[in-house]
Amino acid sequence: MQGFQLGERAALLNPDQIATQSYQMQDWQKGYRSLTEEYDYWIEDIEGTIPSELNGTLFRNGPGLLDINGQRVHHPFDGDGMISAIHFSNGRAHYRNRFVRTQAFLEEQQAGRILYRGVFGTQKPGGWLANAFDLRRKNIANTHIIYWGEKLLALWEAAEPHRLHPETLETIGLDYLEGVLQPGDAFAAHPRIDPASDLDEGEPCLVNFAIKPGLSTTITIYEFAPSGKLLRQHAHSVPGFAFMHDFAITPHYCIFFQAPIAFNPIPFLLGFKGAGQCLQAKLDQPTQIILIPRNGKDPVQTIPVDSGFVFHHANAFEQGDELVIDSIAYASLPAIDAGDDYREVRFEKLDPGQLWRTRLNLKTQTIERQLLESRCCEFPTLHPRHVGQPYRYVYLGAAHNPTGNAPLQGVIKLDLETGERQLWSAAPRGFSGEPVFVPRSSDPDAAEDDGWLLLLIFNAELERSELVILDAQDLSQPIAKLRLKHHVPYGLHGSFVPEVFAS
Repeated sequence: MQGFQLGERAALLNPDQIATQSYQMQDWQKGYRSLTEEYDYWIEDIEGTIPSELNGTLFRNGPGLLDINGQRVHHPFDGDGMISAIHFSNGRAHYRNRFVRTQAFLEEQQAGRILYRGVFGTQKPGGWLANAFDLRRKNIANTHIIYWGEKLLALWEAAEPHRLHPETLETIGLDYLEGVLQPGDAFAAHPRIDPASDLDEGEPCLVNFAIKPGLSTTITIYEFAPSGKLLRQHAHSVPGFAFMHDFAITPHYCIFFQAPIAFNPIPFLLGFKGAGQCLQAKLDQPTQIILIPRNGKDPVQTIPVDSGFVFHHANAFEQGDELVIDSIAYASLPAIDAGDDYREVRFEKLDPGQLWRTRLNLKTQTIERQLLESRCCEFPTLHPRHVGQPYRYVYLGAAHNPTGNAPLQGVIKLDLETGERQLWSAAPRGFSGEPVFVPRSSDPDAAEDDGWLLLLIFNAELERSELVILDAQDLSQPIAKLRLKHHVPYGLHGSFVPEVFAS
């Protein structure tokens, strides 16, 4: 289906850079270096002014260690998790980082070498014989970080959370959520917070899931009160192998996109490949939309759709008889070949992620699709009070140029009502990741875009990272840039909480 045409504020772009490549590979590669030091300092190198009303803590997670004594991981997703915390209070900011002291992290640091295989291709030294039939799972705690039920939890979707001290970031240990999880259970790295749950008299709740794949796949749904108490838990079996990193929620549904992927475990068992390298997309088959009712009682529905591969969903909401689901979709699943070097990726050879809207009519079981944003984009975010609800504004990590695939270098704001968009870009020498939206106030009548965007940028010229604060209503110029004393390797997900945990 044809997407609507989007207007763009051309004044925010440099016309001289649009037609040319907006980055140099050697600049982008500099962001993929381990950060071995752990820091604790007040940020003093600031351009602009930190808003005095911005109080709270930004937590970021991502692979901080990309090698062990020079033995490189095969893919960044196999790197050990490192938490960065930036605390804002009274116009000042404090930085602290600390590695998650998982059992495997401590063992490998003591040994000084890689002891565990990685899901995305990292192998122990010694060739296939050293790796064959080693099925141990390394919990790397490197994907997300949330604060819920007065617990700071580092998440990796294939295993249990690690609990951290919110002030010092010290690792307390594995957390089983008051007995909800058992040793070895998975807990996904993409929870959603329902701001006003219909099932809980308008109170907020955290919704998450766990995947147990096989010939058929079990999806378990968990919902937790703000206290951390379990409200609901129910499990459902769906046909086929499922590889799903994210999901979306509405007041009545958890929504999953199950891409047509086959898993051949033989190369993994024999020590030739990581488990993630044994996935194979079946492009001639449709994706299945899986609708799991949040009440745990009504039947699960499965509807086929031609939607490509989805890593992340922006949002979903109910509109009459329709479900509306906005997702970042790829025409194909990027391969992770054993001989590849992730630092030498050919961006122009890969399909870009783009924002698509799927309209699903629950009565007729019909689907319409609409391209909302054709620019290469990822890591969508929005005002937290609109999660699972109709919304107007979405913010996405974005490439600088309007066409083609490329590294993310900024953030785009898309007005879903008018089609207008704004782009702020750090090109040519800045590289970005996930923007985090922070509301300016808790006033329910405040404008949907009344807040700030926090964006961690790697500045290749300085070889340092910067925390950029943008006005979410007008991206034309940063409010402030906070320059760290060092780089932070490209990260994954993060969250902001109003509590200030700095000592």
